[in-house]
Amino acid sequence: MESLVKYFVCGRIEIDKRGPAVNYRLIGFKNMDSTMIPFFDQYLLQGSKLLDYRAFCEVASLMKNKSHLTSEGLMKIQAIKSSMNSKRELI
Repeated sequence: MESLVKYFVCGRIEIDKRGPAVNYRLIGFKNMDSTMIPFFDQYLLQGSKLLDYRAFCEVASLMKNKSHLTSEGLMKIQAIKSSMNSKRELI
């Protein structure tokens, strides 16, 4: 996990209080937009996680355009969030 911090030159490792695990924590929208999103655009996730990633990128784009500061944009983000991960409809 420490190598993630070195590789991306941002973020930090935190101990998970719920169990024997650690989490990589990325801080700041700029780091996410300039580091993580380009990485996962180049090295695509597989399966349903790719669908969640695309939804995540849509939210990031809305935030980059400051749409999250309007009630309409915030509602759109909440709708995207409500369809991610285990809440996704299976086809």
